[in-house]
Amino acid sequence: MTKYFPGPAATAAVTALALALTLTACSQEPTADDPPGGATGTTLSHIHGLGVRGDALYVATHDGIHTPDAAGRPTLVGDRRDDFMGFTITASGTFLASGHPAPGSGGPADLGLVESTDSGRTWRERSLGGEVDFHSLDTASDATVYGYDSADARLRVSPDGVTWEDRATLRALDIAVSPAAKDTVLATTETGVARSADGGRTFAPGKGQVLSYVSWGAPDALFGVDPGGVLFRGTDTGTGAGVRWARVSTVPGGAPQALTVVDARRLLVATQDGVYESRDGGRTFERRVAVASGKEGH
Repeated sequence: MTKYFPGPAATAAVTALALALTLTACSQEPTADDPPGGATGTTLSHIHGLGVRGDALYVATHDGIHTPDAAGRPTLVGDRRDDFMGFTITASGTFLASGHPAPGSGGPADLGLVESTDSGRTWRERSLGGEVDFHSLDTASDATVYGYDSADARLRVSPDGVTWEDRATLRALDIAVSPAAKDTVLATTETGVARSADGGRTFAPGKGQVLSYVSWGAPDALFGVDPGGVLFRGTDTGTGAGVRWARVSTVPGGAPQALTVVDARRLLVATQDGVYESRDGGRTFERRVAVASGKEGH
């Protein structure tokens, strides 16, 4: 019997299809079939974002922000069980998030941009309450906030988290801003990674490696993960050639739900069975928190 091994074109087509399905799923609201919360016993599911402050890990989920205790068991931070769809921790340590309020908590269906200055214990509305659901958030070196508005498929940008400018419209799952060049933005699309050199006003068409999530933790620390969990390290050419991607490893646990890069050696990936941390640039991983298999993070 002849065995068939798909070539690069076939593999790329399958990967693009997987990302297209994820893009479609990310626009859907929770249904009656979803569990009442993102936490099940001592595990998490429906992860939307990851962040670190010092050595502490924070996991944004369908059911609030959690952090692992000494035994690796997730513990709810504060008392809010909102569905935090977009989540990032700024260089100053401020938590920024977006999404939807917990069922029965009242208020508008979309949180807009909310912030916490005490590591997620309390939150306050910053802007756009009732107007926007950001599925991806990132900040530039000058603290400019970039948010991907999933409802309108539009990138919005704010110098202060209060006043916003609408920029490019594109169908994307995740965004990442260069730590060295505040106007360089990447977006993952079903045709590849789209690059902007003008602060997200325009994007070159997505091309090359098809990725689900990207994170740019330092000038020399750009990583992406594809829908199958394969991790890549990127080098931005700074030209029309875009980003060159080199395969690093495969993250354990299946399809990814979130990716956060701290620096060239430390990164975190949430997959279908755990939140994994690498301290060697993605070559090996250790599971920090157990995850219950569920739908994709976004």
